[in-house]
Amino acid sequence: MTRYVFKMPDLGEGTVEAEVVAWHVKVGDHVQEDQVMAEVMTDKAAVEVPAPVSGKVVSITGQAGDMIRVGAELIVFETE
Repeated sequence: MTRYVFKMPDLGEGTVEAEVVAWHVKVGDHVQEDQVMAEVMTDKAAVEVPAPVSGKVVSITGQAGDMIRVGAELIVFETE
């Protein structure tokens, strides 16, 4: 098993952080690549964030209302 750390992506020009609106997965869930795992809001738009890989969710960062900086750890997966 391998851990895959997904960091908050740059969602637009000049975006430095995004607010977590909702998580659609929780720790322990198995997700498929491209499955929507979270919705975040920048100062410009609401964006659905898809899973970059298939695997088991090991940890998530933040709850609804929390601000996460671009480049900060967002979610960690355990992959095969």
